[in-house]
Amino acid sequence: MIERNPEPSLVSYVHIMYGLHALAALIGITSSVTVVGQFIFGLPSIIAVIMNYLRRSEARGTWLESHFTWQLRTFWFAVLWVVLVAVASAPLALILIGFFTFALGLAVIGLWVIYRVLRGWLTLKDGKPIAPLPA
Repeated sequence: MIERNPEPSLVSYVHIMYGLHALAALIGITSSVTVVGQFIFGLPSIIAVIMNYLRRSEARGTWLESHFTWQLRTFWFAVLWVVLVAVASAPLALILIGFFTFALGLAVIGLWVIYRVLRGWLTLKDGKPIAPLPA
């Protein structure tokens, strides 16, 4: 339940966090690093996650709380999915198909990360909480 309006400086802060995540994805797209690799291990996203944890309590009870949660879930689920793809692909690497499944998995996770960052940032720009898609 949204109880109060957030401080304008906190809205700007969330824009900065989305910007850092977007920068990480952009670096992943334009370099030899994958989007998801840069998103998980890149300095911009790590800074954004630290920023998120530092001021998350200030967003409680505001419509920004959903954006803080959305960003953290995007980061930690990306980590989880990469680990699962790596574990599933490792035994398949013995018959060479694992290299393909790993690369394909990273590409799909990278697209998912880009979608989540863009959807969240556009919703923030509209001044709305981010809500999960209906089931």
